[in-house]
Amino acid sequence: MTNIQDLIQPDRGQDAIAIHLVNADGFDDFAKGLSAGQRASLKGQRFEGRGYQVGIVPDGDGFFAVGGVANPKELSSWCLAKLAEELPEGTYRLAGDAAETGAGPAMFGWLTAQYRFDRYHEEENPTGPRVLLTGQAGRIDAAVAEAKAEMLVRDLVNTPAEDMGPAALEAECEKLAKAHGGELSVTRGDTLEREYPMVHAVGRAATRHHAPRIMHLSWGDEKAPVLAVVGKGVCFDSGGLDVKPASGMRLMKKDMGGAAHAIALAGLIMNAGLKVRLHLLVPAVENAVSSNSFRPGDVLDSRKGLSVEIHNTDAEGRLILGDALTRASEEEPDLILDFATLTGAARVALGPDYAAMMARRDDTAQALTEAGKANDDEPWRLPLPEAYREYLKSDIADIANAHTNPFAGASVAGLFLDKFVGDDLDWVHFDTFAWRPNAKPGRTKGGAGVGLRAAWHMLKGRYGA
Repeated sequence: MTNIQDLIQPDRGQDAIAIHLVNADGFDDFAKGLSAGQRASLKGQRFEGRGYQVGIVPDGDGFFAVGGVANPKELSSWCLAKLAEELPEGTYRLAGDAAETGAGPAMFGWLTAQYRFDRYHEEENPTGPRVLLTGQAGRIDAAVAEAKAEMLVRDLVNTPAEDMGPAALEAECEKLAKAHGGELSVTRGDTLEREYPMVHAVGRAATRHHAPRIMHLSWGDEKAPVLAVVGKGVCFDSGGLDVKPASGMRLMKKDMGGAAHAIALAGLIMNAGLKVRLHLLVPAVENAVSSNSFRPGDVLDSRKGLSVEIHNTDAEGRLILGDALTRASEEEPDLILDFATLTGAARVALGPDYAAMMARRDDTAQALTEAGKANDDEPWRLPLPEAYREYLKSDIADIANAHTNPFAGASVAGLFLDKFVGDDLDWVHFDTFAWRPNAKPGRTKGGAGVGLRAAWHMLKGRYGA
């Protein structure tokens, strides 16, 4: 597709088609300023100013556009997204009150609405680019960077497992390191088994085609506060020997969605020059079925030294994260953020639009919630209850990887991870879906950033550029 950098341009008085934004309450007043023919045109399109409605109104030899929004003076991320999806190819600018306030946060949706995943199949007769002119030139680069991060998550998650295995995630980390002058180390093979035994155990059944590994990218001033970002990279999850049913396996190419979030967030951090010493850790495996798969009842070693009894091989993401979080803790970070497509329980509780968030510190959780609300990506905090730690007791090991009752699955998974995070560290866990089952304006069906923008805007506020 067209380079998204070109989809929003500074307004220097170029020729452009006007976009008027109205809501249902103000539509009648707006319509009074139109000709009878123009009012008839909108009536024929059943345009009434409701949210996400799009109208095209003849105007001399051309036309202008009308978009329905909740409030023309307070735009959200998605206010312009339907317009960007449905308008003809061309160059546009906001008119009326919206011209004075500027597109602001709606730049993001204008860009993401024009995302297409065309690696394997190109659209027939695709619509050309819709370009938006804005007087807020100083906000364009930030909006573009954020949209690129979202699109990277979508691309990585949408790519099938055969083309997005551990080696492909490694290549993405290598690309990041080269682009921003970071240092990348990759641990595999016997060294992985010795230093990250749970990562190796989960991934060893796929050694022949998609060998397990962990990527560790470091960047930034060594004297700056340490920020660790960790992402679950299960590139495909069959469930292991506790094999999933076919219906549960169909979307498991997206089980590396946490890694996609972590990689995209790291790119934003480095691109903006946040004042941190960044450590990005991505354990990458395929949870496959083979003669050397790890088994229910096995006891695994871990990097932290805790022994882990396997109650369910389909609770594998927390195992690889446990080793990665242990390594992140060794840097004594100011903050650890991890992202994982971890539990179905989080989706049952919150659906696809909210990332489940668990945090040790109330102030960090509050900052993330506020940043998410302000940027249309609100996470929802779930507890880490001490009372439920007993669910992870093992008769023969220090901890079990899963519990056998049906209660509080997301929180219990969070409690497992908590055992591998250093004492007293500020830590936040995002259990994100990374997928949109149905399209919405600006948000295509498929891979999706859920929690990404909340984390990014909180980090900007905490560490500055």
